[in-house]
Amino acid sequence: MSLKNRITDDMKSAMKAKDAMRLSAIRMLLAAVKQKEVDERVVVDDASLVSIIEKLAKQRKDSIAAFEQAERLDLANKERAELQILTEYLPPQLSEPEIQAVIQSIIAAAGTVTAADMGKLMAQAKAQLAGKADMSRVSALIKQALSQ
Repeated sequence: MSLKNRITDDMKSAMKAKDAMRLSAIRMLLAAVKQKEVDERVVVDDASLVSIIEKLAKQRKDSIAAFEQAERLDLANKERAELQILTEYLPPQLSEPEIQAVIQSIIAAAGTVTAADMGKLMAQAKAQLAGKADMSRVSALIKQALSQ
């Protein structure tokens, strides 16, 4: 079953269960998918869907930080609930040692690297770790590895 079909089935289940928060979050996700399909005239596959979910999750994290800074805990809690629902559709995240192992293999394959090669290393890391790790964390780990 594709991820899009699973999300649609979960929407139907949320309707039957009258789970308004879950239904709202899933509808928001499906609206973003539909928007991408219409804008780019493509059918979204699982890889594209994961990138859409990651984008929406990042937006939720940013909103949580902004709402907490403004002391709007009611809105922050709503965003947290949406974030939790969105993360259910993301693939399992790699642990830090697993991410570091991938980074070390990328650096070893590249040979001698300097801080100027950061962009090339990030491109390779993104290709291997997209959807499996938070790319801001990957970036920090690459910088740390290059500084050693």
